[in-house]
Amino acid sequence: MKSVYKTGCFLLFISSVSFSQWVTAPDFDDRAQRGINFVYNLEFENAEKEFEELAQHYPSHPAGKFFLGMIEWWKILIDIDDESRDDLFIQKMDDVIDLCDSLLDVNENDVSALFFKGGALGFQGRLRANRSSWIKAANDGRLALPIVQRAFKLAPDNYDILLGIGIYNYYASTIPERYPIVKPVMIFFPAGDKKKGIEQLREASEHARYAAFEAKYFLLQLHYNYERQFDTAYALATSLLKQFPNNVLFHRYVGRSAYVLSKYAEAEQAFQQITLRCELKKRGYGNYAQREAAFYLAMVEMSKQRYAEALKYFYQCDKLCRTIDKDETSGYMVLTNLRIGIIYDLQKKRDYAVMQYQKVKKMRNYENAHELADQYLKEPYGQ
Repeated sequence: MKSVYKTGCFLLFISSVSFSQWVTAPDFDDRAQRGINFVYNLEFENAEKEFEELAQHYPSHPAGKFFLGMIEWWKILIDIDDESRDDLFIQKMDDVIDLCDSLLDVNENDVSALFFKGGALGFQGRLRANRSSWIKAANDGRLALPIVQRAFKLAPDNYDILLGIGIYNYYASTIPERYPIVKPVMIFFPAGDKKKGIEQLREASEHARYAAFEAKYFLLQLHYNYERQFDTAYALATSLLKQFPNNVLFHRYVGRSAYVLSKYAEAEQAFQQITLRCELKKRGYGNYAQREAAFYLAMVEMSKQRYAEALKYFYQCDKLCRTIDKDETSGYMVLTNLRIGIIYDLQKKRDYAVMQYQKVKKMRNYENAHELADQYLKEPYGQ
């Protein structure tokens, strides 16, 4: 299943120092805060108005350009397989980098310019990693890291900076094990520290002025996807969704973490809401969200032994998989077809069950699906 884990951070290298030291106008911070909140709640038009004002009133400051680029970033996140916005996003980040370079030519210790340049490079790398352009992504990281380290030396007590440092510490420790292709490149980077990274992210989530919500989102992802600490993930997801009720990514994490914790009623409620919003075509609530909702609603029904109802949702999930899956069979399709076979066995429809297991054997081996299919081909599920 595609993980939103790869999503990039929204305010990776922004610090309160960068705003307070170079911009003293009272409207600057208010507009930045309002715009940030609009972006997280997927109110892109309102966010654009705020950030356009920043860019127009402070043309020599990189914040306006950077934030406008973040609107494009979140448009990519909520429809991650749509690559049509990639070039525009890369160009917007290049514009930020060019502006920061001009500021650094005048003052090499311009903290604001260092932060935004590091952030722009970091986001370019994250997008390229999402597209499996590992060499380009690693090069972006190679360029961004010394900029972040320099910024940290200039403002070591700033909690917003801890977001970027914490992310690096955590992922430099864990990513090479998950993605071996990155290992040869990582020998040129400082070693990471997973425990320290989590603590830095926690501090940022509690004390950062601009990056607190992004730190929470990263903690949510790492606790769910890597650390498997689902209680913590559930608490973070519900907190973020309460603050930003229109954010489909937070909504999906609430549902899936509730399900894993056997909070079936809450999971069912969340995914029914997601299904309704998909039908109403709310922003971000598209085929991916609808497929996930169908899968988990089927799993909830299966837990209640309501197999006819579960099949209905599994059929919906399978249909959506056939629309969404392109390069390879998704985990959703593999697990859905395996469970359809299990339900057929429970309904004493052995011939149909066998056909399902044989179908799963022709798909990629997601988790241990092939082994289970072989087991159930030899002996019906439940016997």
